[in-house]
Amino acid sequence: MVNVTTRPPTDWNSVDWRKANRVVKNLRQRIFRASRQGDLKKVRSLQRLMLRSYSNTLVGVRRVTQVNQGRNTPGVDKLVVKTPERRAQLVDHLMTFQPWQPKPTRRVYIPKVKGKRRPLGIPTIVDRAVQARVKNALEPFWEAKFEGSSYGFRPGRSCHDAIGKIYRLARPNMRKKWVLDADIKGAFDNIDHEHLLDAIGNFPARELIRQWLKAGYMEDGLEYDTVMGTPQGGVISPLLANIALHGMEDALGVAYNNRGQLRCTRAVVRYADDFVVFCETKEDTEQVQHTLVEWLGQRGLTLSPEKTRIVHVTEGFDFLGFNIRHYKAPKTTTGWKLHIKPSDESVKRIRVKLRREWYKALGHKLSDKLPHLNSVIRGWANYFRSSVASAIFKKLDDWMYKRQWRYVKRTHKEKPSKWCVERYWGQLNPQRDDHWVFGDKQTGNYLLKFAWFPIRRHIMVKGKASPDDSDLKEYWADRLQAKSRSLTAKKRQVARNQDHVCPRCGEDLFNDEEIQEHHVDPKGGDGVENLQLVHLYCHQQITAQQATERANERRRRTATL
Repeated sequence: MVNVTTRPPTDWNSVDWRKANRVVKNLRQRIFRASRQGDLKKVRSLQRLMLRSYSNTLVGVRRVTQVNQGRNTPGVDKLVVKTPERRAQLVDHLMTFQPWQPKPTRRVYIPKVKGKRRPLGIPTIVDRAVQARVKNALEPFWEAKFEGSSYGFRPGRSCHDAIGKIYRLARPNMRKKWVLDADIKGAFDNIDHEHLLDAIGNFPARELIRQWLKAGYMEDGLEYDTVMGTPQGGVISPLLANIALHGMEDALGVAYNNRGQLRCTRAVVRYADDFVVFCETKEDTEQVQHTLVEWLGQRGLTLSPEKTRIVHVTEGFDFLGFNIRHYKAPKTTTGWKLHIKPSDESVKRIRVKLRREWYKALGHKLSDKLPHLNSVIRGWANYFRSSVASAIFKKLDDWMYKRQWRYVKRTHKEKPSKWCVERYWGQLNPQRDDHWVFGDKQTGNYLLKFAWFPIRRHIMVKGKASPDDSDLKEYWADRLQAKSRSLTAKKRQVARNQDHVCPRCGEDLFNDEEIQEHHVDPKGGDGVENLQLVHLYCHQQITAQQATERANERRRRTATL
């Protein structure tokens, strides 16, 4: 993995991200194509090229130091990288890196449902950057092999795609009405290392992956060995888990015809370690459970007894926060109707989260806390708006109205109700004929309502489609445009003008990075023709380069004088 080419030190603010992303994308597509064609020799050659690539290193460092959620979380070395200079040093360090022994991960715990805690293993920032580089070499090879029923932690796929597949399988006119609702017990913590390494095969960075798996973890100042599992928190861990669980459809005999249509009595939908299997009879569902217990055992895994059950669709089951169930509908042809809506547990959790935000707002300016409340409301509503959620949204708005009154009465104990109404409620949202919008009239900030998010059906990804498939460029461009619906009308127009890509780096606008407005001419106003939508860190690079240009111009003027 050592690149012996001599190059000048990296200047982070001058990186040509358009070129770097193009090189990485091109290599990923070539690896995908060679994998699909079965040309393993070419695959390995391209993977070695990706592992040595300077562009891949740049993209990996940007991902782990600027984009990923844990970018400010240190590993056991307590090191984080926050400045352009440090990022450039990290890139140059990785490009001359000799073989090394990865450091142990830092063990932390995050709360789970019912008071349990989930262990996370946080690698050092250097290990994360190398993992990102290795992932770009390994992932496209497996993207050409992964089953279409796998949706978790894969590019271009989401929870809503998995729910869309369930909708197609659970419709009342379908025959598969028995469901194995399963969950793998501690999937990330118990994957057998040798089975996983055998599945990876002779991948050029296989030994690196072995070292990460065996690196151990630190907790309370003590170091522990890891004899199984992949640490949750690592960049490459979700991919390794998908590799370990690949082949579930083959184990259950799931088959498709030449057009990709299901042609058997079983069907699987898997999102990471959560999955459901649809069958036509209860007896077959029991046989599926027995088969999976044996299949998972070969990988060091077992089904969770508490979370695994066999149900009929008329009883309903929860998956990824949604409840899927058949309800009686006498006027329909089948006598039943499928409803997918937020589960009771999801509604309970959002109320707990919002209640906590209301408590935090006490004693603070309302205008300072409204953005936090709106962020929670917007995220939850956008996630569930693809389901039958209108009635639940209305109930949540009614519940929020009571919380608003409780906040007001605690803040103004001596004030009459009429004064409170005039102070906090009104038609604060000019786009809606609603005179009971809660907010701060002095600043104009107001609280969103769940009902303002209309139900919008999600268009499911087709078959085994992957963004690494160069033959589907137009298909993924169309799916990208659909994501712009969450923007304002003005920003949607700006996005259309630039083909929904960042004009600075050439990447999709909606690639999990924060989007900001950039004025082409700082004094040109806020018109659509003077605006661009760019990623946050692309915007920072533009600003830094403009500041450098202005400083150089001042120096030239001074020298002339």
